[in-house]
Amino acid sequence: MSSLINTKIKPFKATAFHQGKFVPVTEQDLLGKWSVVCFYPADFTFVCPTELGDLADFYAKFQEMGVEVYSVSTDTHFTHKAWHDASETIKKIQYPMIGDPTGAITRNFGVMIEEDGLALRGTFVINPEGVIKVCEIHDLGIGRSAAELFRKVQAAQYVADHDGEVCPAKWTPGEKTLAPSLDLVGKI
Repeated sequence: MSSLINTKIKPFKATAFHQGKFVPVTEQDLLGKWSVVCFYPADFTFVCPTELGDLADFYAKFQEMGVEVYSVSTDTHFTHKAWHDASETIKKIQYPMIGDPTGAITRNFGVMIEEDGLALRGTFVINPEGVIKVCEIHDLGIGRSAAELFRKVQAAQYVADHDGEVCPAKWTPGEKTLAPSLDLVGKI
């Protein structure tokens, strides 16, 4: 499997359930701002609502940073609405829930489980130019943390805004960064 890091997102066209409406979404909607795209296996499941609810709890913080969040599964936008109407956890979601019943978007991001027609738990952070800067893929039984994703977006934005600096492990805003150079080799 080749890495998607530093590649541009591929064109797509889909319908999302967003704030009580069905809305069109394309790759163009992800341009001009930072975006997070979270793939998950299916609506009406077990780990998925815990992740999506956690992400909903962080949504306002992402928005404050100029980041739009999108969730994607191979369900339809109609199924997203039905889940939203049926689940108190999913009712909290304010971000677009994209339906990908053909699997085209899921395949574009390399997270399709072909034999099941479902997505792996894939998380992608995309810069305003449409370039993937973070790619994390989990097996179906391993849930993700919105807090850790939030920290990764903060680091990606920092690195983008501070040429020549990198963020060490567990970096958070205000902490010291590194400026890679010959002087640092073997001293960390």
